[in-house]
Amino acid sequence: MKRKLLFFIVVICMVLIIFSCSEKKSTEPEINQVSKPVFNPQGGTYTTSQSVTITCSTEGAVIRYTTDGSNPTESSSVYTNAIQITTTTTLKAIGFRSGWTPSNIASARYTIGGVTPGEMVFVQGTAGVSFNPGGLGYFNPGASGGENYNVSLSDFYIGKYEVTQAEYLAVMEVNPGGSNSTIGNPLDHPINNVSWFNAIEYCNRLSMLEGLTPAYSYSTYGTDPDNWPAGWNSSNDNHTNVSCNWSAVGYRLPTEMEREYAACGGVPAQNAGTFNDTYAGTNVAGTDPGQLGDYAWYNSNNSPSGTGTMPVGTKLPNELGLYDMSGNVWNWVWDIKTSYPSGSFTDPTGPVSGTYRVIRGGSWFSFAYSCTVSIRMFNVSPTITSGDLGFRISRVVP
Repeated sequence: MKRKLLFFIVVICMVLIIFSCSEKKSTEPEINQVSKPVFNPQGGTYTTSQSVTITCSTEGAVIRYTTDGSNPTESSSVYTNAIQITTTTTLKAIGFRSGWTPSNIASARYTIGGVTPGEMVFVQGTAGVSFNPGGLGYFNPGASGGENYNVSLSDFYIGKYEVTQAEYLAVMEVNPGGSNSTIGNPLDHPINNVSWFNAIEYCNRLSMLEGLTPAYSYSTYGTDPDNWPAGWNSSNDNHTNVSCNWSAVGYRLPTEMEREYAACGGVPAQNAGTFNDTYAGTNVAGTDPGQLGDYAWYNSNNSPSGTGTMPVGTKLPNELGLYDMSGNVWNWVWDIKTSYPSGSFTDPTGPVSGTYRVIRGGSWFSFAYSCTVSIRMFNVSPTITSGDLGFRISRVVP
């Protein structure tokens, strides 16, 4: 009988303890997070200006936003009416509610400017054009070792300018450049001190901001860099884990042959009879740079010599209207180092294995010879960063 009574008392005590804990837990306030704001229409490329509304599903939330690429805070502008986007803009928004955790930041990039993406130039491919050397429909790089390498290229877009520090900061929210930018406003200088991995990540993040399908995937982790494993960009061995979807409309690095073809001036230069290692008929090859200084910031006109990068677009453009295709900063391209193969190839993308990636174009620190459009610098590890190394972007033509 005593055992039964003791058991009964123990059970009652346990019930009271559980009930007490439950009561205590139910009286503790819950910490809620404001829902992430939503843009309508979503970011993307548009031919005309856009009226963008921002909504938040959390009742009573206050939305604050920015249009300069910076992260919004509690002191940013309060959203009340639709925002008119008339030029290419990075729009960011965050939701606040008293006693709640602020929302995650929503971000979208709106490119306004018609069929050609903002600040990009259309490059006509080689189809139907007779190049000498190369032949009908085939471009030949012409450099030592490439005499038998004939390349057919499709139409593509390429950046009118090298990616600037301001553009990189708006997308990546960090700015590794600037250490050698001492003239003018560094934000209008090309981004420098970036690795090949940094350039790849920038392309995907910019694509996502504009609602475009990203071109790059990392191993089996997809296209969103937020889902890529820690250390993905810290080892040179990892660069072959990056693959490219060449039909994706998102941003990517130009291939080596796309960049050289565009630097040469493409079809307009061929029609003018000045194709290969020329800018508007001015030879910049070898030890006789001619008027290279009109088109490029390089060792001889970067005064005092070795000062650093210069604002983009401050020299003359080539036949396609592209700036700084020689000098200012070397440009990363997609390709892995290899010798030129022999034969005819369509839209070549280089080998799938190897140790190094290629850079092109020369820099503010280079002598004239390194600024010629056919020079290849290819013993460059994908993790390397330098004050004279940056990139420009490209896209397929949908």
